[in-house]
Amino acid sequence: MRQRAARLVVAGALLAVACARTAASYHASAAERAAVRDQIGAMLVRSAANWNRGDLDAFVADYLPGDTTTFVGGRGILRGTAPIRSAYAPRFAPGGVRDSLSFVLLDVDPLAPDVVNVIARYVLARHVAGRDSVTATGPTSLVMRRVEGRWRIVHDHSS
Repeated sequence: MRQRAARLVVAGALLAVACARTAASYHASAAERAAVRDQIGAMLVRSAANWNRGDLDAFVADYLPGDTTTFVGGRGILRGTAPIRSAYAPRFAPGGVRDSLSFVLLDVDPLAPDVVNVIARYVLARHVAGRDSVTATGPTSLVMRRVEGRWRIVHDHSS
C-alpha cells in the first residue's frame, strides 16, 4: 500500500513539473499576441451584437458546448451551456430587461497556442431620453480555447 501511495505521489510530482515546464516555456511572439488580441476583440464585438439584437442562441454559441464549460457570477457556479443559457433566458424573453452590452478589452494573455486568458470589462447601458445611462459594469475574466478555428469560452467569471 505504501509503495502504491509513493508511486502516486511521484507520478503527481512528475506531472506537475511537466505541466509547469510546458506552461512556462510557451511564449507567444508579439505578432501572435496581436493577432489573438484582434481575434478575441472581434469575438467580443460579435458576442455583444448578438446580445443587443436579442439572439440568445448566437450569444450562448460563444461558449464551448458541454458540461465542462463554467460560468461564475453572483448566483454561484453554473456548469454546462444549458444552465448558462437558462440563466440568461429571462432577459431575452418578451418583457425581459436586457440593456445594451459592450466590452472593453483589457488584456489577452496566450497561455498555450490555443488557450488564452482574457480580462475585460463589460458595460450594460440603457438608452433613456436621448442618451445612454450605464446600468452595470464590472470585470469579466474568460478562459478561451480555439476549437476548429473558433475561439470559445470555457470559463467565464463575471462580477
